[in-house]
Amino acid sequence: MSPRRKIRCAIYTRKSSDDGLDQEFNSLDAQHEACAAYIASQRHEGWKALPDRYDDGGLSGGTLERPALQRLLEEVDSGRVDMVVVYKIDRLTRSLADFAKLVERLERADCSFVSVTQAFNTSSSMGRLTLNVLLSFAQFEREVTAERIRDKIAASKKKGLWMGGNLPLGYDRHADPNTRTLVINPDEAERVRRLFTLYADLGCLRRVTEAAARERLRSKRQIRANGAVSGDLPLSRGQIYYLLRNPVYLGRIRHKEKVWPGQHPAIIGEALWTDVQDKLRVAASRSRQRGVKDGTAYSIRNTAWLTAKLRDEIDDRLTPTHTTRNGRWLRYYVSNRLISGGSDPSGWRLPGPALEQAATDITLQHLEAAAEQQRVLERPDATSGSAVARSMQAFVKELRRDGNTSIAQLIEAGTVSPGQIELDLYPGVLAEALGVTTSDIAPSILRISAPFDLRRRGVEAKIIVGTRARQPDPHLRSMLIRAHGWADELKSSTQLSDIAHRENVPGSFIRNRTQLAFLSPKIQAAILDGSQPPELSLKRLVSVTPPLDWTEQERMFGF
Repeated sequence: MSPRRKIRCAIYTRKSSDDGLDQEFNSLDAQHEACAAYIASQRHEGWKALPDRYDDGGLSGGTLERPALQRLLEEVDSGRVDMVVVYKIDRLTRSLADFAKLVERLERADCSFVSVTQAFNTSSSMGRLTLNVLLSFAQFEREVTAERIRDKIAASKKKGLWMGGNLPLGYDRHADPNTRTLVINPDEAERVRRLFTLYADLGCLRRVTEAAARERLRSKRQIRANGAVSGDLPLSRGQIYYLLRNPVYLGRIRHKEKVWPGQHPAIIGEALWTDVQDKLRVAASRSRQRGVKDGTAYSIRNTAWLTAKLRDEIDDRLTPTHTTRNGRWLRYYVSNRLISGGSDPSGWRLPGPALEQAATDITLQHLEAAAEQQRVLERPDATSGSAVARSMQAFVKELRRDGNTSIAQLIEAGTVSPGQIELDLYPGVLAEALGVTTSDIAPSILRISAPFDLRRRGVEAKIIVGTRARQPDPHLRSMLIRAHGWADELKSSTQLSDIAHRENVPGSFIRNRTQLAFLSPKIQAAILDGSQPPELSLKRLVSVTPPLDWTEQERMFGF
């Protein structure tokens, strides 16, 4: 009788929160012990526990991006694991879509999956059906729970309760942790009143920001639970705008688009609040009006909304400027040293609309990817991950609809450097849009980093930002195809003059363009699928005689 085949079993454990993980015997240990006992009970079937542990503590089951799980899957793919053993199926994943991916991946590696507290495994079709049914109910339970939590938050805010998050400047938490309201911090309240008064007097965010810097009005200093200190920094333009729009200072609580009377005292009077809001609305409407400047019609809607937000690699501010050319109003963002100190070959001169569109595109792409991959929350869990992802998708649609005005409020700062652009998002705006607190948001979503390229520096530049979508050049593609046809005719002894006569073009036209058929395969493939460098045009290709060596060709044309 042949010996029974050994089944190598890997135990996977997971816990969503960090609570209790520092104990000598924690939840992960309990799960591992139960799984090990189950494997021991199957020793007669050839089951054997592998020595390595795969533990993910403090990680949600809503995503597959878990270190221990990824390490386990690598072992599965390499054929070193025959069975994955878990305490419950939700330890492996809480997502039906992710579960389907995992089962498919395990099947490719001829690996099965078993839950020791649920009497089925994926080695049979009935087991897989049962698991799918259970996960469908688990996903339904998560969504219902998320809706219940959102309803509870909405009901609490309707009663005027403070539901947590970063404290606004001017307020502290109530001394009684069971009392969900705010109390006034007298020193900070004076800063808030001063900011409202400044805007009421000046009516300009830029001038208020400059005045706040001169008067050393700073953000709220906060001490985190781990002892880290944050805040107590100069107020940015975005922070001041958000503060001036926050109804909490009028003694109210905002929930999405609705505002309810709060249970906390107001810092700002009704008259001052109304005056400031009216001025803010007027300032916003000016950006949608059309005007005339120096006799040239231009759209204020296209004004430089990235002003005071971007700096270059040496921390020099990118300053908006403009010129007129042939009656056209042209805007740029220019390194300040080019304006104040003359020429500098390292300075930037970027076309304004292109830079603003690039900032908008990479911001929206970043937020969409975060929603799709459920990377919005620092600790996504089953009850909130999907709901926040949907809120993010709705927010992105809103940003696309509202355009520059909303994007300007979201982007707090940024840096442009050779090869890269980085943008920082304002957490308060994002948290408010998603209905969460700023402490819930994953820090990684607040920083955007993307490739940034342009053809020249110090003069007008063509901006290429992020992952460039393929853009086939129809004229160039057509000419490449025709060049191959002409080359084939020349190889079959057709005279060049005959081809030129038929095409009704000079012979030099045929001669210059036929050389496209002898470009390297890499260049030709890029032209056909649209992945060629943006500056590679037909004019450039036919204006030079390319070298015979394909590597030299690719270097010459920017590959």
